[in-house]
Amino acid sequence: GSGGFRKRKHDNFPHGQRREEKENVNPSSALMTSFKSFQLELDTRHDKYERLVKLSRDITIESKRTIFLLHRFTSAPNGEEILNESEVKLDAVRRKIKQVAQELMGEDMYQFHRAISPGLQEYVEAVSFQYFIKTRSLISVEEINKQLIFAAEDREETTNTISNSHDKPPHTWSLKVTPVDYLLGVADLTGELMRLCIGSVGNGDIDTPFELSQFLRQIYDGFTFIGNTGPYEVSKKLYTLKQSLAKVENACYTLKVRGSEIPKHMLADVFSTKTELIDQEEGLS
Repeated sequence: GSGGFRKRKHDNFPHGQRREEKENVNPSSALMTSFKSFQLELDTRHDKYERLVKLSRDITIESKRTIFLLHRFTSAPNGEEILNESEVKLDAVRRKIKQVAQELMGEDMYQFHRAISPGLQEYVEAVSFQYFIKTRSLISVEEINKQLIFAAEDREETTNTISNSHDKPPHTWSLKVTPVDYLLGVADLTGELMRLCIGSVGNGDIDTPFELSQFLRQIYDGFTFIGNTGPYEVSKKLYTLKQSLAKVENACYTLKVRGSEIPKHMLADVFSTKTELIDQEEGLS
């Protein structure tokens, strides 16, 4: 009648009948066995994904600590000690990446790429930052991947080697940084180079900002060749890259025009003022 509730389909079957149907299911049937195997496979994959997320988080944290350490290079009295300490930290990061490579052994990396991508991007940023401080150039993705080939340790070789496999080569693990992760890591590098420029100006170094300006311009020109054909994340970070380049170029302009009349201890203040003006103009636009 009017105002009554419509009967749902499953209300036609008493609750007791549905309970009896569950009890009558044979757990050893082929269908139930298949679903149990599917459940086991999904649980195993989910557990592996969570382990990779945790490793990626550890890689991100240690890479950030390495970047913070490298920023002390401009003010440290002995820069070689900073570089040696950063190399030790990066070796520890690579040991974490080795665990990722072991987890992905025999798996399709792209099925778990979302779990490890943040850590790999931060590692690329840290390695490229250290490489720039050493050589004043950009590290290639091939050079990065060469450092991510790991051989089995002696203890692992002795436990895994059996008597009839002495002639087999030692087991190795490798993990390749994808081109997208490399591009995103290099895009994040530009922000660290902008901060390096500020630190250099604060220490009275007027030559480094001009060198950084040329380097950032080359990176920006390279990214503009990609344009909208690249992944969405790359085009999104291109705006931040452009901001970093504008701040460094405007600081170089100030140093070139007024550098001789500004005391060295006030150069960093001029850079900060110029940065604030750029931010205000971009906010108005």
